[in-house]
Amino acid sequence: MRKTFNAVLIFGVAFAGASINANAARCDRACLDKTVDAYIAAMVAHDPSHVAFATDLKFVENTVPMKPGEGLWKTALEGPTTFKIYVPDPKAQQVGFLCMMKEHDKDGDKPIQLGLRLKLKDGKITEAEHLIARNLRENSLKNLQTPRPGLLATVPPAERVSREKMLKIGESYYTALVTADSNDAPFADDCLRHENGMQTTGNPPSKTPGLGTTGAMGCAAQIKTHTFDYITRIEPRRVWIADPETGLVFGLSQFRQPMEQKFVKIVGVPGLEKIDLNIAPFDLPAAHIFKIQGGKFHEIEAMGYTMPYNSKTGWESAGK
Repeated sequence: MRKTFNAVLIFGVAFAGASINANAARCDRACLDKTVDAYIAAMVAHDPSHVAFATDLKFVENTVPMKPGEGLWKTALEGPTTFKIYVPDPKAQQVGFLCMMKEHDKDGDKPIQLGLRLKLKDGKITEAEHLIARNLRENSLKNLQTPRPGLLATVPPAERVSREKMLKIGESYYTALVTADSNDAPFADDCLRHENGMQTTGNPPSKTPGLGTTGAMGCAAQIKTHTFDYITRIEPRRVWIADPETGLVFGLSQFRQPMEQKFVKIVGVPGLEKIDLNIAPFDLPAAHIFKIQGGKFHEIEAMGYTMPYNSKTGWESAGK
């Protein structure tokens, strides 16, 4: 049965003169969260002077090296209200953040999904990274109103794992996709994934045999069908940020999709023998937030956008 590639994707804070405290040598969890709020508030106000940037700042937006005041600093209209997920990591002095906000461009006011990473040293931002997903599907916006409760819940101490182990578990997700082996990552039975707001696992089964079956599966079962066999490279993988208290890991990656296969053979799904691809090569820069509890993936919130195949990441020349 022929199916299209779209069956499964794999990819405001009001400004009130707040500024980042450049005197703090180390930033704790609350400080990192406030750093994000102040950064976005300054961006909405189009005024980078309210942010304590290091002189050697590196800033990349959608793989393009920029300077503060450029990119989303020009187009940001409203900050996030209800959809925002913080991943502070005091040890790394970094924070990951996923939110919904609005920008204004030549086509008018639009909702966008922002993946943000900030790195600090001596209280100043040394690295800033924006990933922006635009042209979001109308029917996906309902899932981008508020984060799923599980993503925000505090993990009971008995079910936490160390920060170092969390980073390894987060990285294993990409390995499982590339190897097409769900045994390479610890997926919980209730693992649920959203991508750009679209729910891509655990959907209600279709009444038509084969149709939508993989999208109704859980994270591990879906991989076992080989529906992602076209994914052969995910590089670089930058899994540097983890918060044991909330069990959240923030990962950035670039899916490199040569799309040499014109279809993938499906295993174990009655009525579905293959999924046709017929898609030109592309890259997918992406941000993922993984919820890890008891050493397993329970929630995955991802966003990304497409670019030409084998695109640069922007960090090769950032700050030069």
